[in-house]
Amino acid sequence: MTDLLYSEAEDDLRAAVRSLLTDRSDTTSVLVRAEGGAPYDAELWKALASDMGAAGLLVPEKLGGQGASHREAAVVLEELGRAVAPAPYLTSSVIATETLLGLDTETPEVAELLTALATGRRTAVLAVPLSTSPHGPLPVDASTITGVADAVAADVLLVLKSDGLYAVEKTSVTVVAQTPLDLTRPLAAVTLGDRAAATRLADAGAAERAVRRGLLTGAGLLASEQLGLAEWCLEETVRHTRGRHQFNRPIGSFQALKHRMAQLWLEVVSARAAARNAADALATDSPEAALAVAVAQAYTSRVAVHAAEECVQLHAGIGMTWEHPAHLYLKRAKSDEIALGTPGRHKEALAELVDLQAP
Repeated sequence: MTDLLYSEAEDDLRAAVRSLLTDRSDTTSVLVRAEGGAPYDAELWKALASDMGAAGLLVPEKLGGQGASHREAAVVLEELGRAVAPAPYLTSSVIATETLLGLDTETPEVAELLTALATGRRTAVLAVPLSTSPHGPLPVDASTITGVADAVAADVLLVLKSDGLYAVEKTSVTVVAQTPLDLTRPLAAVTLGDRAAATRLADAGAAERAVRRGLLTGAGLLASEQLGLAEWCLEETVRHTRGRHQFNRPIGSFQALKHRMAQLWLEVVSARAAARNAADALATDSPEAALAVAVAQAYTSRVAVHAAEECVQLHAGIGMTWEHPAHLYLKRAKSDEIALGTPGRHKEALAELVDLQAP
């Protein structure tokens, strides 16, 4: 039977990541960096990726990683979602890393890059739009790719061409920052030149399989980020409504608001089950992993948006201001809703997987 409860090791990892983010990436500092247009904190990434070893959770020990599983990586993403932390963990330590793990890891170029990613010495990004679904078309032989998340923070870009997958140094391409909705996960347009320094990692067939594996894993673990985001929004809303008084009573005691928060709590609990199931299915290489991911993304995406909307609305006037972090969570939730496939696209995939005719 699948055990969706958190293990002691996962709880310890959560405590360590939360402590780090509390010390180095509180919402005030995130707001300041986002407003200044430079959301990334290099010291925070070094502490998380290298010092704590979180970047190598999915990488085997023989390649310099931790040899852990997707369940542990999901815990890290939950905490990053709670803190809406600007860090290239999903894009580099999950999607790009899983893509490389889907190739022949005995190949020297693949093994060397995986080791560099696992130790935090380098970061990599799969050069596809953030909205790319694991089940949809892939940008092959594109000269310019728009909407690439965290490209400005990467050292290496994984580029899909008709004859295979290539590792391209960022210094040999043109990366132009775009204006994103979510200021904590910057997007960029990547233009590949004819003379880009590229290393071929795999042939066309292996490349497409690996890329889809990376995107599927990213979509499954994105649900954990959305879960952490929704949990923070619910907890912050409950805290605010307990302390805010009208008519000499906490507004959280009003029946209409209690019903809204109770409904949201039920949604968050269900989202936790869906996200944990997806992480466990990926960790155990379950034959139903694609099904679990589709269910998780179809559900948690909308729960995260609903939680963020309720957070803004139930904070009333202060929730609409730039100074309060609620808007960061709403923007991240809306951005995540279309990341790696919309809920509708995942519902279509779910219908195909269970042989159910879609409307």
